[in-house]
Amino acid sequence: MDILGIDIGGSGIKGAPVDIETGSFTMPRFRIPTPNPAKPQAVADVVGDIVRHFNWHGPVGCGFPAVIQDGVAMTAANIHPNWVHKKASALFADTTGCPISVINDADAAGIAEMTFGAGKGHIGTVLIVTIGTGLGTALFTDGHLLPNTEFGHLIIRGKDAEQRASDYARKLKKMSWKKWAKALNEYLNTLEQLIWPDLIILGGGIAKAHQSFIPMLTVQTQIVPAQFLNEAGIVGAALAAQKLVLG
Repeated sequence: MDILGIDIGGSGIKGAPVDIETGSFTMPRFRIPTPNPAKPQAVADVVGDIVRHFNWHGPVGCGFPAVIQDGVAMTAANIHPNWVHKKASALFADTTGCPISVINDADAAGIAEMTFGAGKGHIGTVLIVTIGTGLGTALFTDGHLLPNTEFGHLIIRGKDAEQRASDYARKLKKMSWKKWAKALNEYLNTLEQLIWPDLIILGGGIAKAHQSFIPMLTVQTQIVPAQFLNEAGIVGAALAAQKLVLG
């Protein structure tokens, strides 16, 4: 069965139909830049454009960069503040005419990695960190998700962690891999001391360059790159939307 997965990010909104039995795309991914400003209706219109691109009429899963409770965005760290307390699932459903499931974007990426990727079959505590415009986190224990962890916003030496260790921060400050790895290592050490994971999976588009920084990390926990890279959000959003079909 195919479900359309859509990943809403700070720089781009991308989607593809996903075979939920294999986690593979059944059509090529389609991407549209995120509107600036990323106000609710503007983002919903892009989601509608992606749905129409695939001529889609079935269930849709959306990964969204915010804490999501019952389809409502409770935060807006990397998207327009007008999203706070907005019923994202209802807005997207009204715009597309499709049944919609909305989940935190890092949780979506984590579901993909735990189901088909680097965390598949892993018992214990697994932490997924998605590195991009911000730092997203997803935490699993024996395969069970603790939703809406916001560890990317831990305060480290007086600053939000993602201001130090995100890929955006690396590019903005023109940091070398060595200097950025030091900042990322400080962040991961802080997390390790708080939750003591058995495995850390590093995802986001930067994971494709993992050989440039993972060897420089010194945390005790085993660290591996995500297998889905920046496609994990699409796959995981589709998997999370199975509830629309199964009830």
